[in-house]
Amino acid sequence: MYEFKAQTDFKAFDDFLLKNGGTYMQCSLWPQAKPAWKPYFYAGFLNGERVFQCLILARKLSFAGTIWYIPDGFICDYTNESLIKEFVSFIKAEMKKNSVTALLCDPHIMLRVNGETQQSGLQAHKMLIKNGFRLNHDIENYIYKAPVQFYLPIKDKETGERHTADELIHKCEKGVRYSVRIGDQRGLVSKICSYDDVKNDPTIMEDFMKVMGDTSGRNDFMERNNEYTTHLMEVMKDYADLSLVYYDKDEDKRLQDERDAIVAANLKKMETCNEKQKKKLTNDNAAIQQQTDNYLKRVALADEFCKDRKFVVAAGLTIRYNGIAGCVFGGSRNILRNETRPSHYVNYLRLKKSVDSGMEIHDFGYIFVSEKNPPKNPDEPLGEFVTREDFTGIEDFKKSFNTDRIEFIGEYALVNNSLKFKMYSDFVPKARKFKISVVRKIRGK
Repeated sequence: MYEFKAQTDFKAFDDFLLKNGGTYMQCSLWPQAKPAWKPYFYAGFLNGERVFQCLILARKLSFAGTIWYIPDGFICDYTNESLIKEFVSFIKAEMKKNSVTALLCDPHIMLRVNGETQQSGLQAHKMLIKNGFRLNHDIENYIYKAPVQFYLPIKDKETGERHTADELIHKCEKGVRYSVRIGDQRGLVSKICSYDDVKNDPTIMEDFMKVMGDTSGRNDFMERNNEYTTHLMEVMKDYADLSLVYYDKDEDKRLQDERDAIVAANLKKMETCNEKQKKKLTNDNAAIQQQTDNYLKRVALADEFCKDRKFVVAAGLTIRYNGIAGCVFGGSRNILRNETRPSHYVNYLRLKKSVDSGMEIHDFGYIFVSEKNPPKNPDEPLGEFVTREDFTGIEDFKKSFNTDRIEFIGEYALVNNSLKFKMYSDFVPKARKFKISVVRKIRGK
């Protein structure tokens, strides 16, 4: 028999998490980042040994009652039928005692990697269905994330040796390699900021929010405000940082002056060199002229945008915890996107920091999907995912970094009150869409 009970020893809670591949959303700090949710910490024991644990976040919603959510699911052996069965029996009693409408969880278990079914994920799916969980078919209802992520292994799968950031970039598509290579040749300057940096310099977070405002204006997700992001960084200050990329007009001018000097030197050499040398110098100057044309275009666009000598063009918030670097937020501004390719450049900075800080996996983020086809029966894996029409570029962009396409097991619900859960299912997506539309109207004024 397993014994399940509430936990107050957060060190033991996090130690078990770290030893068993847990994520930052399963740790004892995470509830502090979500103050609107009430946390419950549970662990399961067999003969005094901890074999199970989960963090549950609770929130009361209008019409729907209390919803419990387990970020990234349980930490346990999902193939242990007696363990899962006894936990479900225990948690059902807890839900009834607390008048909980439903328990939702999105287990951090890989169902497929690059299209290949993972047996552990399939077994977990069978076990959850067998013990009363239902697969949540409505992707609009997902509390936190879509289940398709892009993971870049920093360790070589065959040799176990760690790659450098430059080695990883070298394996990416030509467009990414080019963007990274030319980034510091087009007036881009960068910095990575800790929470202490943000606390001491409020303009850092202001710059970050400028990027997120433009990014969320193009994409269909909720923009987080300054207070939320600052609070998140404070809670996860030992693990989180902001990567910022700026366009610096003075730096771009300095680089152009260097190119102009090379052209002038080449012209002088052409006065005395032979024809073969003259042809080479002529070609070199022609290549530099193309760079000059691009420079003049950048300067014109930048001056039209603002008179500041330096302004932010891309940014990203990354949380690095237990060997996994999670790209939480990120994007680029509308200005100079095509002229400087700042999104690739900021992702390179994040990846380099992941390599330097000893991470094993760099998680570039997720694809937005419109729906997922449920299995025809509990013995079959989940169906294919369909990318939203207005997000097809995101899938292509992420794949350009030569990542593994990971399909996690999805979101599951253990329902205690069917009527209220139906109200929740109907209410949440409509409320979310309404909130997004209000934010966009306010931002557009």
